[in-house]
Amino acid sequence: MPLGERYGGDKSESRYCGIETEFDDDMPNLLSYNVHGGFDFVLATLMDPKYRPSLVDIDARRSSALPFAGSDLVLSPSQWSSHVVGKISSWIDLDSEDETLRQDSEITLKQEIAWASHLSLQACILPTPKGSPCANYARCLNQILQNLGGMQLWLRIPMVKPEDGIEAGNPEYMGEGDVDSWELWNSFRLLCEHHSQLSVALDILSSVPSASSVARWFGEPVRAAIINTNSFLTNAKGYPCLSKRHQRLITAFFDHSVQVVISGQSVHKIPVATSASNVDTQNEVGGWRHPLKAYLDYVAFLYQKMDPLPEQERFELGYRDYLQSPLQPLMDNLEAQTYEIFEKDTVKYSQYQRAVAKALVDRVRDEDASRVTTVLMVVGAGRGPLVRASLQAAEETERKLKVYAVEKNPNAVVTLHSLVKLEGWEQTVTIISSDMRDWDAPEKADILVSELLGSFGDNELSPECLDGAQRFLKEDGISIPSSYTSYIQPVTACKLYNDIKSHKDLVHFETPYVVKLHRVARLANTQPVFTFTHPEHSDKPNNQRYKKLQFDIPEDTGATLIHGFAGYFDATLYKDVHLGIEPSTATPNMFSWFSIFFPLRAPVYVKPGTPLEVHFWRCCGSTKVWYEWSVTAPSASPLHNTNGRSHWVGL
Repeated sequence: MPLGERYGGDKSESRYCGIETEFDDDMPNLLSYNVHGGFDFVLATLMDPKYRPSLVDIDARRSSALPFAGSDLVLSPSQWSSHVVGKISSWIDLDSEDETLRQDSEITLKQEIAWASHLSLQACILPTPKGSPCANYARCLNQILQNLGGMQLWLRIPMVKPEDGIEAGNPEYMGEGDVDSWELWNSFRLLCEHHSQLSVALDILSSVPSASSVARWFGEPVRAAIINTNSFLTNAKGYPCLSKRHQRLITAFFDHSVQVVISGQSVHKIPVATSASNVDTQNEVGGWRHPLKAYLDYVAFLYQKMDPLPEQERFELGYRDYLQSPLQPLMDNLEAQTYEIFEKDTVKYSQYQRAVAKALVDRVRDEDASRVTTVLMVVGAGRGPLVRASLQAAEETERKLKVYAVEKNPNAVVTLHSLVKLEGWEQTVTIISSDMRDWDAPEKADILVSELLGSFGDNELSPECLDGAQRFLKEDGISIPSSYTSYIQPVTACKLYNDIKSHKDLVHFETPYVVKLHRVARLANTQPVFTFTHPEHSDKPNNQRYKKLQFDIPEDTGATLIHGFAGYFDATLYKDVHLGIEPSTATPNMFSWFSIFFPLRAPVYVKPGTPLEVHFWRCCGSTKVWYEWSVTAPSASPLHNTNGRSHWVGL
């Protein structure tokens, strides 16, 4: 049964906990025993571990069945699919120097995966490579992946780094005492060309690497975390528990839809239950209790004590790691549905209201409030949320206001007229149906308000729009926002890379995407890229920019693979009122903007202690604005999006 429910309708895969089992040719009994014991699925060996193709007579091969754990008929198709993850024989060694073992391994690997595919299993777990390099293992697996159906293959990798020490008692470890296991995974997946059906199952040992090292895995396709009972401690009441570091790790895995699998034998003497709270009667029919039930209960406890997902995050679930092309606000008119989503962001408009209120108070002294009318222009008024926020700020500060609402989208203007009539704003608000860059204002504004910011600050052409509108702002006028800065940081983002790669073209690798980042590893702190200030008092404003940045990834992280750069912005609306999505200063509970992602055509491998050097350009032409980017260290990447050949924003 599922571990729990964090919110109504919780469908996270991490709710389901599995158990690793030994080979048993009575699969119905094996499954029934463990499912009735409370587990959701079994990690089951599919073939008799004593089987070796080279020991079977050639004639016998033709006439006898392979020693699988029962036929496909012993379970229903839904039982195979929902409750069994296949475990490929752990003795397999495709890079062995023993030719017989190597050939046996190749034959058996193909036979077992073919059988698992025949059973319609959702996933199979592959044995840990016995050493590095593992080229033949990867070659054989790559051949299989080319013709595999929908099944996922999970490569079993222990979560260790050299400085963490190697546990001699772990039979699955590849046997090399000085290898960062992430390196082993990285080598393997590069040989398999980042195949989207190749994932990771991590063995969690009693020692957990540093937080920076662990963080790398959140950008990788980790599907399962296998915890051996030997990794559990004992609490004061004699029950199994995990260390604080293990708890944080498992909780983070839950947040990334990673399923926990419990492995090994019971190593705790569980006290006899003394109260109903210690007993799960549903799983103790006739007094029977699964030997590993206490471990399952503890994992369920960790899941259930997590904070419920906030409403905002539940809203964003469907957008996690979903690539979207940025808006083209000047070329295209927004649809009503898009306006509606943005207008629901009450936090954003609350910040704008605060900024306008402060500007009004600074602009007009209290003693002049009854006789001075401030001219405020909302440029890019949409369906009116900034008009409403500005009028509420005027009411709050008891200032008189005259508002011009300038909007180029004729469809939104219809809604604006309806809103003004409904609210009785006819004497205060004048609606202008025009592009702000073409409109000739009848008077100059004291305050210019806009919400033209994109996920990267300037990527929806706020600088160009406000340069065009600045001519009708008074010399001492106030622009809200007054400035904004873009930021980037390097990330591992295997899922995003695979999604882009699936298009099999250059264009998608040279397009910045808006995306709710989730399965990513943020490898270094953000750094500022481009800053724009308004009003811009230069005689010859130039919105082209270039920035060279160097990122130092913490050395204890270990080696990393950079799939691209996450981008953010932070804006100063007015004085100390800010708005932004840069992680360290992000405005809480705001959902108008997701991050932006600049992909790399070829991922960049970075050794520990090696700086990463990246270059970003913002380029301007007569009809378009575009970004170019490139990495120059530790190795050079191609220049991306030269001349805006793949992506641009139209003026």
